[in-house]
Amino acid sequence: MIIPAANSQELVAQGLSNVFLINGTGKQQSTTALAFMKKSGFATVALVDDNTSYSKDITTETQAQIQKDGSVKVLLNTSVTAGESDYSAVVRDIVAKNPALVYWTGYYQEGGLIINQLRKAGFTGKIMVADGSVDPSLAKIAGAGGEGVFATMTQTPDTLKGAEKWIANYKAKFNSDPGPYSTQAYDAVRLAAKAIDSAGSTKGGDVIKALTAINGFPMFSGPLKFTPEHTLSSGGFVILVIKDGKFTLDNTLS
Repeated sequence: MIIPAANSQELVAQGLSNVFLINGTGKQQSTTALAFMKKSGFATVALVDDNTSYSKDITTETQAQIQKDGSVKVLLNTSVTAGESDYSAVVRDIVAKNPALVYWTGYYQEGGLIINQLRKAGFTGKIMVADGSVDPSLAKIAGAGGEGVFATMTQTPDTLKGAEKWIANYKAKFNSDPGPYSTQAYDAVRLAAKAIDSAGSTKGGDVIKALTAINGFPMFSGPLKFTPEHTLSSGGFVILVIKDGKFTLDNTLS
């Protein structure tokens, strides 16, 4: 099983020999988030998740790394219920704590509403979202408040250098723009084909051995080599920022 998008540490912790992740893990995303906070000089942060395994995994790991590092203070770590339309309670809590940064780790539907309601409530601090919120709809839901929102994300097609021809071919084939995880999905299929070819077999055990042995396979995120846990040797997470309603590459960590 080759997974292009899931990244929960809970999945990694199961140690499944037949599972390979080609997206960075929650731990790697949290490491990037903390590096961004430190380099940007954010002394305080509020961590907000939607109480799902994916979302809570990131806030839990981020808080653990922050506490170990000691250079940023967590003023609030709270959860909301996905699917609601009014998040005034958590908005009040955030405004009362007044952190320098809010890090939302849930999905874009709720994220857009929370951003919109935070700005309407007068919150002037910075806001960052995790990869589950990197979707064009986030900016639409957030409205004017979405401008300048940061994100921890593996690179999207339009932020990758040299991907112009691939994007053009994708548009010609499907008559639409490639989505945020289209490159990972594309690489997953290529990787499966490479492993089957190298193994000279479609038997599970043979393919697993071939995947484990791969070293330097070219992907959009860079040359692939798996760790013993079957995760990427490097997470490939970058910082994006919304400009003119669109996620673009931010050079904060470059």
